[in-house]
Amino acid sequence: MDYLAEYKSKLCTADEAVKIVKSGDWVDYGTNLSFPELLDEALAKRKEELRDVKIRGNLILNPIKVVESDPLREHFIYNSWHCSAYERKLCDQGLCNFIPMIFRNLVPYYRHFLTVNVAMCAAAPMDRHGYFNLSVASGVAKGILDTADVVILEVNERLPKVCGGYGQTIHISEVDKIVEGEHGPLPQVPMHPATEEDRAVANELMTMIPNGATLQFGIGGMPNVLGSMLAESDLKDLGMHTELCSDAYVALTEAGKLTNAKKSYLPGLGVTGMAFGTEKVYEFVDENPGVAFMPLEIVNAPETIGKIDHMISINNCIAVDLYGQVNAESAGMRQISGTGGQLDYLTGAAMSRGGKAFLCMTSTYRQKDGTIRSRIVPTFNGDIVTDPRSQAYYMVTEYGMVNLVGRSTWERAELLISIAHPDFRDELIREAEKHGIWIQSNKR
Repeated sequence: MDYLAEYKSKLCTADEAVKIVKSGDWVDYGTNLSFPELLDEALAKRKEELRDVKIRGNLILNPIKVVESDPLREHFIYNSWHCSAYERKLCDQGLCNFIPMIFRNLVPYYRHFLTVNVAMCAAAPMDRHGYFNLSVASGVAKGILDTADVVILEVNERLPKVCGGYGQTIHISEVDKIVEGEHGPLPQVPMHPATEEDRAVANELMTMIPNGATLQFGIGGMPNVLGSMLAESDLKDLGMHTELCSDAYVALTEAGKLTNAKKSYLPGLGVTGMAFGTEKVYEFVDENPGVAFMPLEIVNAPETIGKIDHMISINNCIAVDLYGQVNAESAGMRQISGTGGQLDYLTGAAMSRGGKAFLCMTSTYRQKDGTIRSRIVPTFNGDIVTDPRSQAYYMVTEYGMVNLVGRSTWERAELLISIAHPDFRDELIREAEKHGIWIQSNKR
């Protein structure tokens, strides 16, 4: 096959490519660095010709031109599966709607229930075999593209090429249109500076991680500081199995701690579905045969995670109520992020031989007016429940760690109050008494 000739026959400008979009269509922009910025800009220019074009994306870091060009949402309606900081601001402005999901189910949702008229996705340049690498969005990109009526690829010359089991490439025969153009540096997600509270939480976790453990880190300052502490520890032969490869894994690799040698599932390979962070992350995954990108419906499947001995899952949350319900995605009804894969790993780590799932938070937070609030609350009032109380395991704050597994309502209240900020414990006890989940033998 003459793949170059086929490439040239499908090559067009961004303005030409987006002419295929019609009013009422469902368009997909993919996730994080797969965002097609040239096609997005071209589609925004067609604003006056189109109405009711519905767009899905998630974790997009760049400004989205179709959204910013249409503040009344007469032409484009943007929806996100999981909010980046930028998409959170769009939600606050009424310019983005959230779509609830669990990450392992994302592609099956498309496959079985959703319509995609046009999928637009950034990819690395085609190789001599006719394949485009879907880069750091490989965990979901191919599955979404497979469901689309029309596939438009935007070649981004800056994207790293990743290795994997399968799902990290798409062949030119599966592509309808190709767009080229210059791109700026890849957007970076800087590491949040760790607080003293983050370090205290990390110190609690350090005691629970054995040699040979396989790690899943969520996003935030605490996982990054934990990665740094593990890099300086005496632990060895740690592994990676995670939906998101971040800077923490780079630090562990540079320190010689992340070898994947003792993994009971896919030994020798660090497994992930996506990656973003600083430039170090993109350099780390670029053509690295030791990091395998796979579809998230496999990476995040509890039955996959459960195959891994000593699977340690570490995620942040926003709040927990005294019954053990966990909110990791909203402030009241305000969408902050999304469910993502947290529930996947809570479930899977519990199935692992020697596995443990940790949900971490600082005990308090400061409101804009300076008021200090407890993250441990009597009951939720409008907050989204990300993890049901039946799947809450280890909860960690800077004041300690408790395990809620098998605990009654009064035991949960006692344990959670014990790791609350001392200034709020008496108030929480009074509320627990009102709810009938505090008994006289409980510690005060």
